[in-house]
Amino acid sequence: MRPKGTAAELEARRLRAAELLLDGKATLEVARLVGASHSSVKKWKAALKQGGKGALAARPHSNTRSKLTAKQKQQLVKILVAGPLASGYHTDLWSCPRVADMVQRTFGVSYHPDHLGRILRDLGFTPQKPEQLARERDEEAIARWREHDWPRIKRGHGGGVQPWYFLMKRASACSQ
Repeated sequence: MRPKGTAAELEARRLRAAELLLDGKATLEVARLVGASHSSVKKWKAALKQGGKGALAARPHSNTRSKLTAKQKQQLVKILVAGPLASGYHTDLWSCPRVADMVQRTFGVSYHPDHLGRILRDLGFTPQKPEQLARERDEEAIARWREHDWPRIKRGHGGGVQPWYFLMKRASACSQ
């Protein structure tokens, strides 16, 4: 997990660790003093030995700008809200691979489906699972059961009939 702090703050921490290492401090002690893991300090020590303090400098991130423009992202939201059927798919379910395919076809931009999930989350979309209902589902029969049968079952056995467990004989001592 990436530690908290800006690139400059993290670089300052690495350079502080480098100073301590050059003063002859042990890696465990340096890790404790700068608030880093022992394995990180060992990596910094190796980088310091190989490339000097310059090897511990912060490096800029490459290609941080989005492939989709703000206008394209607005279009993407409209397309997603319209649904997959409007985009020519046979079912009414968006998945990240399907959205990646649609983005490639519509905007000519290629994204990995996992990364596209992060973009969708930033746009306000959340993962949803479709409710699975049986094709044979009969809503009228379900409503009838809820209104008539379930209350009767919940109240208990009516009509003076004893429950099945009263009809059973107790075990005798000789049957053990």
